[in-house]
Amino acid sequence: MRLSDAISLASRAVTAQRLRSFLTLLGIAVGIASVILLTSIGEGIHRYVLGEFTQFGTNVITVAPGKTKTGGAPSGLPSSARPLSLDDAKSLERLPQVVAVTPNVRGNAEVEGNGRTRRTLIYGVNADSRIVFRSTMRSGQFLPDEDPANARAFVVLGSKLKEELFGADNPLGQRLRIGGLHFRVVGVMAPKGQFLGIDLDDTAFIPAGRAQELFNREGCDEINLAAAEGVPAALVAERIRRQLIERHGREDFTIVTQEEMLKTLSSILDVLTLAVGALGGISLLVGGVGIVTIMTIAVSERTSEIGLLVALGASRRTILGLFLGEAVALSALGGALGLALGFGLAQAIHFAVPALPVHTPLSFVLLAEGIAIAIGLLAGVLPARNAARLDPVAALRTE
Repeated sequence: MRLSDAISLASRAVTAQRLRSFLTLLGIAVGIASVILLTSIGEGIHRYVLGEFTQFGTNVITVAPGKTKTGGAPSGLPSSARPLSLDDAKSLERLPQVVAVTPNVRGNAEVEGNGRTRRTLIYGVNADSRIVFRSTMRSGQFLPDEDPANARAFVVLGSKLKEELFGADNPLGQRLRIGGLHFRVVGVMAPKGQFLGIDLDDTAFIPAGRAQELFNREGCDEINLAAAEGVPAALVAERIRRQLIERHGREDFTIVTQEEMLKTLSSILDVLTLAVGALGGISLLVGGVGIVTIMTIAVSERTSEIGLLVALGASRRTILGLFLGEAVALSALGGALGLALGFGLAQAIHFAVPALPVHTPLSFVLLAEGIAIAIGLLAGVLPARNAARLDPVAALRTE
């Protein structure tokens, strides 16, 4: 039998029972659409989270008090771990391959200025903070390079905090009250956006020593460092570890590199993406069962046709190929419909909820279509083998 004849027979078989064929490919389409939709959302969130962390660069190293696997105690809460001091931060500035070091003291406080009051997040840092976190200025300057313990009472406002307190007025040189302390505004940060739900523009930056006085702290929440580009972060982290052990007498701190954090996050997010994709895969299994059922019914209904084909010289391999071709055609068409449906739904959801990131990689599209075809092939094997094994004489007697 010629290939063109085989394709013609398979096409007629698919179109002869249009409702049945449509329902079969619809089952595959729903499964593929579910996989594409869920993995697009999962991959979008994956890229969003990694993008949020990499906006500060990939060479940031964080030292937190206490020997833990996390980032230390929550902001503003007391910790039993030995605190990291401003002198600890200063000692790390002398290490090779360390570009910038900033202590970090965080807390919430009321900011009062220009007759307005707003409660916001306060960061106690030094002049290197702008280098470590790649921040830029909208106007004025950042905190001057002074000893954090004895720095002047200057404050740099986030762009949103500036708008809330001063509107269109120029805040430079104005005085503010933060908690019970007074500060003079020396700069305004350029808009930075959000970081995992935290508004980085609704903040104020003051010298670390002033923040310790404001929040009644003895130490720092953490110390942030920027390693030189191209230098392995693990090498710099080991130098930091040796330096602080020499100062503390023991390893009572935790060092986390940006590379380690990104690797851990990426692994977790990969698992989540696979998990949501597997949920959609359940629909694909249902579609595969549908193909098995439909093809089994088709074999029983076309027994006499199969006997006639064999009597006319068609080999069992040809019969097998005919029914496998029908199953693959149904699953391929269902897969294409599912791809269009899943991609369209993902974009519609992103349009309706812009905050929800979605991304559909080409590799996912090709993999999903390949899975659809493979399901059709596997689901059609058993009915096709049954058709190929029919006795032609008995098949011709069947009405």
